[in-house]
Amino acid sequence: MNPIEKQFTEVFYESLVRGVTGVSPDILRLLKEAREDETPQGRSMLDALIQNVELAQKMRRGVCQSPGIPCIYIRSNPELAAIPVRKIAGESVVRATREGYLRPSIVHPLTRKNTGDNSGPGIPNFETEIDPGRDHLEVIVSFKGCGPELFNAFKTFTPESLGKNLEGLKRFLLESVIHAGGKPCPPIGLGVGIGGQMDGAAKLSRLAISTRKWDDRNPDPDLDRMERELKDRINQLGIGPGGAGGKTTALAVKIGLAYTHTAICPVAVNFHCWVGRRFGFRFFADGRTEEIL
Repeated sequence: MNPIEKQFTEVFYESLVRGVTGVSPDILRLLKEAREDETPQGRSMLDALIQNVELAQKMRRGVCQSPGIPCIYIRSNPELAAIPVRKIAGESVVRATREGYLRPSIVHPLTRKNTGDNSGPGIPNFETEIDPGRDHLEVIVSFKGCGPELFNAFKTFTPESLGKNLEGLKRFLLESVIHAGGKPCPPIGLGVGIGGQMDGAAKLSRLAISTRKWDDRNPDPDLDRMERELKDRINQLGIGPGGAGGKTTALAVKIGLAYTHTAICPVAVNFHCWVGRRFGFRFFADGRTEEIL
């Protein structure tokens, strides 16, 4: 291992440990803001979640028992793309599991045999982009719990079924949240992928909720309005923190969009529990690093 790879490995592993022993700062901030306007029951639940994060960070223990499935987004210039990020990331996840930061939960999909160290084909999941215009390698890692995965949904709309003012699409999203109830560990983040085909919409939904800050604003004004409207409507459902009732069912709704065929409009719904374990950094050729997110 050359010096650059060794330094990248050290930065990646330390970032991973910090990432899984807490939640992203924007999400913790949203939890604290939400408690100020909650019902007594909802506030009590949020207080427990916030205390859980603070204890996990203090004790350097996993903030949640489930590691979920890590998804790693890589954007790199051609030079730094030679760093074996896939190998380093996979070995780091195994090391973090053996050192007790992650519970071993990865299994063969059919035999259900557990690998014992969160390794296996396709783990972690990677999305890679080579960008000659960059002067660095950017890594964003998201550990998304898999309990909420049980309630993810997909529908291919026709142009007509989208409805006037997109009410057909919005109804589908709200009904998905109602069906899920308190089981995805609310307050949730909801990723919505619109467009492409089935695979593209699913990737967009994961990308939106896993790489964006949950308190940011969509640069597209129409999507920004839709995100805020959907969040408000979800929070009127009364499901509340932990499903125990209250005003905060969703901390964020994030939408990703791609163009599609004239006959269809695929829509994917991706539930994310309140445990938003996301971290990222930029790594430069001279060894400098910048934390992001």
